[in-house]
Amino acid sequence: MSKLKNPVLMGTIGGAQGLRGEVRVKSFAEEPTALGDYGHLHSEDGRVFEVLEVRESKNVVVVRFRGINDRTAAEALNGLDLFIERENLPDDDLDEDEFFYADLEGLEAKDAEGKSYGVVTGVFDFGAGDLLELKGPGRRPVLIPFSEFSVLEIDLEGGTLLVDPVAAGLVDDKDDPAGPFDPDASDE
Repeated sequence: MSKLKNPVLMGTIGGAQGLRGEVRVKSFAEEPTALGDYGHLHSEDGRVFEVLEVRESKNVVVVRFRGINDRTAAEALNGLDLFIERENLPDDDLDEDEFFYADLEGLEAKDAEGKSYGVVTGVFDFGAGDLLELKGPGRRPVLIPFSEFSVLEIDLEGGTLLVDPVAAGLVDDKDDPAGPFDPDASDE
């Protein structure tokens, strides 16, 4: 995907829909049917897709791309991730406490004392709430909840996140009367 300087994942093609070349797409846009409102979509292998039509269908959107005219061509796109350039996203539509996932990647997570817990390398939504992946030097990646309790402040200009390491699960709460979490402990 060398053509995009700052790619933002907008959706993933899940398979063909019908016989006329339409595909089912899991859209990551706030408004799923707005998938084509930000310009052409790009794949990691350098292909460019022009959206001709988008409609809702259950938990996905059905998309028709220029040049994809039959089921065989549509099936060949299965699993393809679709990206746009970050600068095509409208910043003025965001509330003060809203952020694009792409803007969070690369921020350093620090506590109030300035201790670093790593850099955000990914943002995920598995259905129960957003998670931030942090990776520090010599450490395995860890996932923390992206909530008001664990992420206290976001400073895009300064390149940092202020985190509560206890709420984020990065350290044990020594003041917890139940003590530290012991996965081998019994409830009895």
